[in-house]
Amino acid sequence: MAQQIPVDPQARADDPHRDAERDDATHAITDDVAYQRHVLVNVVFVGEPGAGDRGWVLVDAGVMGSKRAIEAAARARFGEGARPSAIVQTHGHFDHVGVLEDLAAQWEVPVYAHALERPYLDGSAAYPTPDPSVGGGLLGRLSPLFPTQPVDVSKNLKDLPEDGTVPPLPGWRWIHTPGHAPGHISLWREADRTLIVGDAFVTTAQESVYAVAVQEPELHGPPMYLTIDWDAARTSVRTLAALDPERVITGHGRPLQGPEMRRALKALADDFDRVAVPKHGRFVEEPLRAEDGSAYKPPR
Repeated sequence: MAQQIPVDPQARADDPHRDAERDDATHAITDDVAYQRHVLVNVVFVGEPGAGDRGWVLVDAGVMGSKRAIEAAARARFGEGARPSAIVQTHGHFDHVGVLEDLAAQWEVPVYAHALERPYLDGSAAYPTPDPSVGGGLLGRLSPLFPTQPVDVSKNLKDLPEDGTVPPLPGWRWIHTPGHAPGHISLWREADRTLIVGDAFVTTAQESVYAVAVQEPELHGPPMYLTIDWDAARTSVRTLAALDPERVITGHGRPLQGPEMRRALKALADDFDRVAVPKHGRFVEEPLRAEDGSAYKPPR
C-alpha cells in the first residue's frame, strides 16, 4: 500500500463546532461553498445561501441512495424548490454519478463535463474494471465489485468550453487533471484560491474502510484501484500544487486549508512516486492514456 502525508487536524477547512447541528448535514467552507458527505464521497454546493431557483451549482452527484439528502440540502441552503443552474461533474466514476440521471431529469438541468468523460456519461463506454491488487485495504480488495457501467445523461450533457471557463460558475475555471479518469477536472477560483479537486488527490486513504470512517486528515494520491495513468496523475497533482491554493475540497476526505495543507500538498507533489504510486498493478505496468479511454465498451 502506498504511503500518506499526515496533516495537522488544525488544517481542517470545515468547522465541526459551527456545522455539527445543521439539519441538512452540509459543512460550510466559504460563504458560498459547502460540502455534504455521502458514506464515502463528497458532493459540493456552490452558491450563496438563499440563492433561489437556478442560483447555485452542484458539483458531482454522490452515490446511489443520496438523492433525498442532496435535495434536502438544496432546500435548506437555497430555498424551497430551488433547482441548480447546472451540475458539473469532475468525472464519471460510480461514486460521483450515483443519482446523476435522476437529478438531471428531475431538475431539467445541464450537466457539464470534460469531452473525454462524455463516453462515460452518455452511455456509450464503460470504465475498465478496478485493480484490487494495488489498494491494500478492504475497499481496494472489494473494488472489482464496484459498478463500471456508464450513466446516460446525453439529453442534458454539455462539454465544458475549451477556454477553461465554467458557464454556470463565473469566476471559476476548470483544469484538466487526468490520471484518475481520462476527462477528470478540478475547479479553481483565483479570487480566494479555492480548489475543488475531485479525485485528483484525496485527504483520506480511500482504499481503507477504517480510514474512510475515521477521516483523519492526510494527503494521498488519487484512489489507487481506479487510477489508470499514474504519469498523468503525477502531472495533475503538480499542476494543482503550483496554484498554491488556500483551501482544497476533495472528493474523498475532509477539506483542508492553510499553510499546513500547502506544505503537505507540496510534499505529495514532490514525492508523488513514493507516496502515491503502487509498486505493482495493472495500470502501473500498462497505463490507459486519456485519449484511449473510450476504447472500453460496455458488455453486450
